Amino acid sequence: MGLSFWQIAIVVLLVVLLFGRGKLSALMGDMAKGIKSFKAGMAEDVAVADKSTDAMPGDDAKPVQASVAKDDTADETAKS
Repeated sequence: MGLSFWQIAIVVLLVVLLFGRGKLSALMGDMAKGIKSFKAGMAEDVAVADKSTDAMPGDDAKPVQASVAKDDTADETAKS
């Protein structure tokens, strides 16, 4: 028991009457912009991930050395 054409038409008519045609078209335009920016962001993330996997260690890449900062507060609490 699905929705008939007339039920869908009545719902669409009520939505248009409640919100107005201008507001609905603006809402759909905003939704389209959001989808486009989401797709662009996803494509950018994939490009960054591909770029980072292209540089393999040993390919003229310098190793990164982690520096450990000396914590003076830990020394003072150990002395007392």
